[in-house]
Amino acid sequence: MTVLEDRIEMAEYSGKLTLDSLFESLERTTPEGYKVEIVEGTIVMAPQRDIHWKIIRRIVRALEDEFGMDVNVLSDVRIDFPGILNGYAPDVAMIREGAKKDSKGLWSHRDIEFVAEVTSKGTAPNDYGPKRTAYALAEIPVYLITDPYQGKCHLYTQPKDGEYVVELSVAFGGDVDMTNTLVGLTLKTEEFPRG
Repeated sequence: MTVLEDRIEMAEYSGKLTLDSLFESLERTTPEGYKVEIVEGTIVMAPQRDIHWKIIRRIVRALEDEFGMDVNVLSDVRIDFPGILNGYAPDVAMIREGAKKDSKGLWSHRDIEFVAEVTSKGTAPNDYGPKRTAYALAEIPVYLITDPYQGKCHLYTQPKDGEYVVELSVAFGGDVDMTNTLVGLTLKTEEFPRG
């Protein structure tokens, strides 16, 4: 199908929109090198940048150093979250040990112990806004926003009633202390690149 045919097919779609139907259509039309998420029903498409990958790689490496190479860490894998049409692909998501995919082959937000997002200029409003709310509603115990434009990490813990009770900000170069969380490690940021 062409992009035009896909758009016509979507316009003629009279059934209830679901994340599955939206992602199925988006998979056929998303250009290589772009990440697609659906945030409160809005399709967000952002190019993947090398700065993001360098930070993601350092976070994943820290998790592997702490938990071993078999730790269940995902990057850019679709996970559905509470709210209307929230299908995210977190930059880093650590799934609890022993978790299994559902009948559709998706991981459950209930099994996530840690999420990290690396912001871009286009995605920052979602990372700090609707995503933070959805992660808190899903009771993700630890949410880390790494912002190369601010040169800071923002750590959110203790979700309660759709909000995180505790927030910690650390400038790049400092250590993000997560030793009192499920993650149980200190993340070094001195090598995090700035945007």
